[in-house]
Amino acid sequence: MIQKREVPARNWLELPAEVIFVILHKLGAIEILTTAQNVCSLWYKICKDPFLWRVIDMHNSGDLNSFDHLEIMCKHAVDRSCGQLVEINIEHFGSDELLLYIANSSKQVRRLRLMGYSLYFTKEVLGVAVSELPLLEHLEIQSFIIGLDPETLRTIGRCCHLLKSLKLKELCYIGFISSSDEDALAIAETMPNLHHLEIVGNSITNFGLHALLDSCSGLQSLDLRKCMYLDFDEHLKKKCYQRIKTLRLPYEPVDGSTFQWLTSGFPYNLPFP
Repeated sequence: MIQKREVPARNWLELPAEVIFVILHKLGAIEILTTAQNVCSLWYKICKDPFLWRVIDMHNSGDLNSFDHLEIMCKHAVDRSCGQLVEINIEHFGSDELLLYIANSSKQVRRLRLMGYSLYFTKEVLGVAVSELPLLEHLEIQSFIIGLDPETLRTIGRCCHLLKSLKLKELCYIGFISSSDEDALAIAETMPNLHHLEIVGNSITNFGLHALLDSCSGLQSLDLRKCMYLDFDEHLKKKCYQRIKTLRLPYEPVDGSTFQWLTSGFPYNLPFP
């Protein structure tokens, strides 16, 4: 009878500090602050390393009872970065106070992502906070509470000269908003160096799209899903395909989106293959 060879149990405390750092780096900030740092004194010491907090991922399921706790935790994570924070993701919580706290203490931020149905940032404070991040290269906002107005977009464009990626997803109540190119014109006027642009659910028309294509000559990807006021003629269709490597069209589904899109009356008869 062949006996099974017993595999000795792994002692996680004996792992090299470099390996532990890699493990911790794959966890989100919430998991580190609530669990991982309490494993032992060595793990706690590594969890205090500012380099571990250069990227802060505050992904959250949307628990409505934990807003205050999550804000305190996020501020603590920002403090641990000691000004070295370069990327932060905040999901389903947040306030003007938190955003200003991040902007005032982390001038090195290059990527900012705000996502969820429970974001309580005002567009005025968002513009002020983002304008305090001169090295910002990537800005992503997914919300149906925040709606950036043209002046806020202009403020961001004028202050963040390195901005290369702008992603805006807004809840679009089709049939309840009117067409407008103000957002598109604000982006065209102040963000000519964009490489990637998502304006999902925007009320842009052909006029605004032409302005974007003419001003943002370095655009490589453009996401126009749920932009229901676009009506592509042959000239516009050719211009898009010649200029843009990755193009998402208005009638394409918003897969994996947090939001439920109201598509009643959406024009599906656009002349695209």
